[in-house]
Amino acid sequence: MSDKENIVVSTSAVVSENENEYEHADNSGKTTAGLNEDRLERLREAARDLPYQPGVYIMHNREGKIIYIGKSKSLHNRVCSYFFSVHHSTKTARMVDSVWYFEYILTDTEIEALALENRLIKLHAPRYNIRLKDCKSYPYIKVDLGLRYPTVTVTRSRLGDRAKYFGPYSGTDAAYTILRTVQTVFGVPSCKRSFPRDIGKERPCLYAQMGRCIAPCSGKVSEEEYGEMIHDVLTFLRGSFSDVRRSLTERMNEASENLFFESAAIYRDRINALSKLWQKQKVVGAPGTEYDVFGLCEDEANAAVSVFYVRDGSITDRDSFNFGAGALLDSGDIAAALCELYSRREYVPTTVLLDFKLEPDDIALLEAYLEERAGRRVHVRMPERGEQKQLCVLATENSSEFLRRSRAENAKNTETLVSLAQLLALEVVPERIEAFDISNMGNDNITAGMIACVGGRFEKKLYRSYAIRSTGGRQDDYASMREAMHRRYQHPEDGMPDLILVDGGEGHVSVARAQLEADGIDIPVFGMVKDSFHKTRAITDGEREISIARSREVYNLIFRIQEEVHRFTVSRMSGAKRKSLRHSSLEAIPGIGPAKAKMLLSYFGTLSALSRADEDAIASAPGITRRDAAAVRAYFDEKNRAAHGSDGKKTDK
Repeated sequence: MSDKENIVVSTSAVVSENENEYEHADNSGKTTAGLNEDRLERLREAARDLPYQPGVYIMHNREGKIIYIGKSKSLHNRVCSYFFSVHHSTKTARMVDSVWYFEYILTDTEIEALALENRLIKLHAPRYNIRLKDCKSYPYIKVDLGLRYPTVTVTRSRLGDRAKYFGPYSGTDAAYTILRTVQTVFGVPSCKRSFPRDIGKERPCLYAQMGRCIAPCSGKVSEEEYGEMIHDVLTFLRGSFSDVRRSLTERMNEASENLFFESAAIYRDRINALSKLWQKQKVVGAPGTEYDVFGLCEDEANAAVSVFYVRDGSITDRDSFNFGAGALLDSGDIAAALCELYSRREYVPTTVLLDFKLEPDDIALLEAYLEERAGRRVHVRMPERGEQKQLCVLATENSSEFLRRSRAENAKNTETLVSLAQLLALEVVPERIEAFDISNMGNDNITAGMIACVGGRFEKKLYRSYAIRSTGGRQDDYASMREAMHRRYQHPEDGMPDLILVDGGEGHVSVARAQLEADGIDIPVFGMVKDSFHKTRAITDGEREISIARSREVYNLIFRIQEEVHRFTVSRMSGAKRKSLRHSSLEAIPGIGPAKAKMLLSYFGTLSALSRADEDAIASAPGITRRDAAAVRAYFDEKNRAAHGSDGKKTDK
């Protein structure tokens, strides 16, 4: 954030100074209507003083919580519109009625304001702002251009490295389908070998014999030829199917003319594989056309948007997002949400189609932002007729269906939570449930895991794990549970649950309740009991078991929670153990201490990727010298020789 972005203007202070006065007025018998009028007048006076400059405004409620963040090219005009106009939508009126004071931050341009707005929304997650899915867990296709022989893989993490990332894709199925297609069509190696290190060390595999791998391991593929193949892969992943097919056809014809019939046959097979993929896609336009098509549907409570990614005339992927209950859907809010979506995507199409209206200023801002990312002209259109309009209608129909399914799922989840509350005799319906489990492997890396289930859905951003410190390396589930409980609920700012479940019986419930009582926290705690086959059997209140078999929905919910907290905890414990082993392994290399080991693993992602990197790639990691890189490369080369023997053949060690 620049110095200018850090300017919080006195409007906030002026309004805040008067808060005690209005608290006093409230206690002295002033009516709610009178207080509301006084509040509006204060806000109007503050809004009048705002500059006619770009910036971000931050709305707070009476408790000081941020409830809405917006941006504008004229702060004065935009903020005044909230407090002087009476023609608001229901959601906007509800937000305005909750505002107690606001702050603002000046920026040089509206684009800067947009970027700052998106950062602040992600940081604070205000109630009335559109919140898209968290793309951290979405899969990407990664082409690691930092390697001499780039690899193509599926990943869920975008690192600040030299790789190209494509996506995010709607799910792992879509991502792995694309990856398999890339391997089949272009001959990208699917093995774990690292090149040029492993060239000539082993015979080419079956995929090479089938023509599905160009087999750099054979030593017959030059670095330039491999790079040409990677160029085709990049072109394909950007959606230019026609360009790739044209390139492959030219090479096939050239090989045939030069009597290289085997090569020509391989190119022919790749063209056929590409054509089959093309035929499977839903064709919605002429070859060469590329659109991202958005449709929006909303009701009083929720809103959803669906998007089709059209590349070279075919729908290559699609996705849908909930905008969140209560989110404002003003033109500026939607434009900002679309900008946030594209901030996570590698590629921006030439045309974006919308089946909803945006204000001209917001269209101009969206186009400017997309052009800045793409480095070329981008058009944002709202078609009224023709083929493009039909695509938009189709996207809107998909958003409507997605919203219908979401409503049905929400209703079902609510019904299940009500049944659970009745079964456990809870005073409130447990909208937010947190569950704990303890996992260990021997006496090392004892880990406690906590997951959160909100409204019947797992919220992974709320998950927490704790490396247990209090047991001195001893296996003590009760002591581990006490420590986990204490550490979690020392942070009420993360939100508090309505119900706590622990994976265990009466003893686990007892120690959990004792720890909460010691910390002054009053939240119901129950245990999830397993049978002899480690399957969910019942819930215990610490004294007796409560059967959940009679309610299929409640049983399924508890089963899912128990399985998820176990999965998460075991994965974190295993990850901690692997990390420990990896770090200790790297620290055996001369010149590589804990800090450099951590940097190398962070930069390359996995120990396997590091082992395949050449010396130049290793030296490009931050804080790694050429001498360090040589030592690391020598270490892995020696391990490889030991694993395969002096003759290059794998040993049985």
